[in-house]
Amino acid sequence: MFIATAVLSVLLALAFAGAGFPKASGKDEMAAQLARLGVPTGLMRVIGGLEIVGAVGLVVGLWVGVLGVAAAVGLALLMAGAVATHIKARDTAKGTLPSLVLLVLSAVTAGLALVAL
Repeated sequence: MFIATAVLSVLLALAFAGAGFPKASGKDEMAAQLARLGVPTGLMRVIGGLEIVGAVGLVVGLWVGVLGVAAAVGLALLMAGAVATHIKARDTAKGTLPSLVLLVLSAVTAGLALVAL
């Protein structure tokens, strides 16, 4: 169980770090994309910061199990909000799918990490 949790945690950490840094640094392309979805520019940096903190939490959670569970749950909730935002903005299925996949993978990781405690 730990190996599956570790693999998913590392892969998710890479994905969320990769998604979080452009938001946290205020990249113009990311701001335009989020503005199209109705997300305020100031919230973009907060979302990016949460993604980065969640990514770090997933990795540290490999040694401190409770932190890994908390990070995975937090990221799942963040992605639930992202999916809701995409749906509210009437985004395409192709635009919504990455957030949905990350939501499912974060929830699965949270479950595996919880069982591994």
